[in-house]
Amino acid sequence: MTEYFLHLAIISSFYIILALSLNLIIGYCGQVSLGHAAFYGIGAYTSALITIHWGAPFLLGLVLAVLVAALFGLGLGIPTLRIRDDYLAIVTLGFGIIVDLVLLNLEVTGGPDGLTRIPPPDLFGLNFRFKGNYLTLVMFCVLAVLLLVYRLVHSRHGRALKAIRDHEVTARVMGINTAAYKIAIFTLSAGMAGLAGSLYAHYITFINPESFGLHTSILILTMVVLGGMGSILGSVVGAGILTILPEMLRRFADYQDLAYGGLLIAMLIWRPQGLLGVGKVSQKFILPKGKKGT
Repeated sequence: MTEYFLHLAIISSFYIILALSLNLIIGYCGQVSLGHAAFYGIGAYTSALITIHWGAPFLLGLVLAVLVAALFGLGLGIPTLRIRDDYLAIVTLGFGIIVDLVLLNLEVTGGPDGLTRIPPPDLFGLNFRFKGNYLTLVMFCVLAVLLLVYRLVHSRHGRALKAIRDHEVTARVMGINTAAYKIAIFTLSAGMAGLAGSLYAHYITFINPESFGLHTSILILTMVVLGGMGSILGSVVGAGILTILPEMLRRFADYQDLAYGGLLIAMLIWRPQGLLGVGKVSQKFILPKGKKGT
C-alpha cells in the first residue's frame, strides 16, 4: 500500500509541474494553449532517446529535454503568438496533433510501440528504482519550479504579464513589449513541460505516443481551470485532485474523458475563476453576453 501511495505522489508531482507551466501561459499571460502535452512528450522522448541510444547520463538527458522542448516552444511561439486568442488555440491544438502523428510514425521513436528499457536516474549512488528516492528527486524539481514561478509572478515581469493578460492594448501603449513577453513565457512553459516529460520517462521506463496526446492536454487544462487560473496553489490543488480522482473512479475509466469535459464546462459556467482563482483571469474563456435589446 505504501508503494501505491508513493506512486500516486510521484504522478501528482509530474502533473503539478505541467499545471504550473500551463498556468503561466493561461493564467498569467492570458493566452490559450490546447497542445501542452506535445512539449511534455518532446521532453520525454528527447531524454529517453539520449540515454538509450547514446548512453548519456540522466542529468544530460534532463537538461536536453528542457532545452529541446523550450526550443520547440520558441519555434512555435515566434510565428503564432502575435495572432488572436481564438486562432492561437487552433494552432496549438494542431501542433499537438502533429507532434502526436510524428511520434507515431517515426522509426526512431518506436512508432506506436514506443520506447522501452529507459534507464532510471543514476545520481549520487542512489537506487531510484525505489519509489521513495524517486519521490525525493521529483519533489526537489517541483519545489524548484514552484520557486521559479513564484519569483517570476511576483516580480516586475509578473506585473507586466498580468497587464498583458488584463488588457494587451493598454499594456502595449504603456511600453510593454507584449510580443517578447508572450514568446518568452511560452518558451519557459514549454521547457518546464519538457522537465516533467523527462522525469516521467525515467520513472515509467516505457513511453508511447498515447501518453502525450490530446487527452493529456485536456487533462492538464482541466487541472488549471479547476484549481484556478492565475493561482499557483490552485495548480497544485487541481493537479492533486485530478490525479487522485481517476484512481477512486477506476471502475468508470471508459468515461474519464467525458467526466473531464463535463467538469471543465461546469467550472467555466458556475465558477470560472476555479477553486482558488480570483479576479478576471477567466474572462478569455467566457463567451460575451449579448446586450439588452439584441
